[in-house]
Amino acid sequence: MSLLAGRARPVLWVQDRRSIRENGRLHLQGATLTKTPLSILRVEVGHPRDVLWAMEEGASCAGLAAVVGEIHGAPAVLDFTATKRLAIRSEASGVPVWLIRSGDPGTLSAARERWRIGVRPSRTNPDDTGAPGTPLWEADLFRARGRAPGRWVIAHDPDAAHGFRLVSPSGDGSVARDGAPHKDAAGR
Repeated sequence: MSLLAGRARPVLWVQDRRSIRENGRLHLQGATLTKTPLSILRVEVGHPRDVLWAMEEGASCAGLAAVVGEIHGAPAVLDFTATKRLAIRSEASGVPVWLIRSGDPGTLSAARERWRIGVRPSRTNPDDTGAPGTPLWEADLFRARGRAPGRWVIAHDPDAAHGFRLVSPSGDGSVARDGAPHKDAAGR
């Protein structure tokens, strides 16, 4: 989302009822993590098929900067064909589409890139070792077309160009170059 900040066109964000119940509503203050404001059109629907329909329609709209959809679990309507249609529509229009699938057991998808995003323990707070420090996330690109898989640790950094920066998972200061696969202590 930080890459889209500052664009004149809004982002369409669609959530189904179960995703809202499991993950919460989109917190619009989170869109202000970047220095440039981001306009978000938030849509809440009752069923995953409605999320897919709204995403397809949004992907055809040149007036949008991007489309984001959230679906929890692996409903029957979210099959390979549905994800293929989203990918084709996005490529034809040039509007980026992201589908967030929380609680998914790893079902088949036609997505061009597949990521797993998870949390890591926060860094130590420099002023109070008992308080949480900078939050960290782990981003695992496990399947992609035309790009090597890899794993990165990311921290929120308001001074960075896009509001985030790569950090060393070991804390030794070294960071793998972008696109290079990261290997953990077990060599994975």
